Amino acid sequence: MGYGIVSVGKSNLSLVEMGVLHLSKYKDHSERLHYIFERVSALVQTHRPVIAALEAPFFGKNVQSMLKLGRAQGVAMAAAMAHGCSTIEYAPRRIKQVVTGNGNASKEQVWKMLQHQLGFSEDPQFLDATDAVAAALCYHFDRTVSTPAVPKKSGSRAKKSSGWDAFINAHPDRISQ
Repeated sequence: MGYGIVSVGKSNLSLVEMGVLHLSKYKDHSERLHYIFERVSALVQTHRPVIAALEAPFFGKNVQSMLKLGRAQGVAMAAAMAHGCSTIEYAPRRIKQVVTGNGNASKEQVWKMLQHQLGFSEDPQFLDATDAVAAALCYHFDRTVSTPAVPKKSGSRAKKSSGWDAFINAHPDRISQ
């Protein structure tokens, strides 16, 4: 399970901390949940975030995995809320769309955009932290960047543009030379 702490200033974003909770060393699922609660509690107490943005579980084929993932997310939310931190969930596709402009972006594409946005050059040890940092940026951009609505042409469908060109046109303030 990845986590990321982002600091938002008036004119800059910066990565404070990111990492991965290694849960495989705990054999029992309840031990894993306890560890998640302890680590999230410690992170919230240390950094005092305004909000915890989480990636909502996606629907997979394995029901047992979904149940375990849902429990882990619930414990993380409870830990944050127990220490006065609000929580919000975003669908994985929404996070990718907001951060990269492409809801089907790969983890590597998300990572490259995070490097660009947050101004660091390190490569990730574990890409699970990428999802957490991206969720934090999703919250920030969702609250600060307004995407203008595209008017539909009467009597026909408006052409939907996608890709980097559309993203750059929609978000010129997020591009630096």
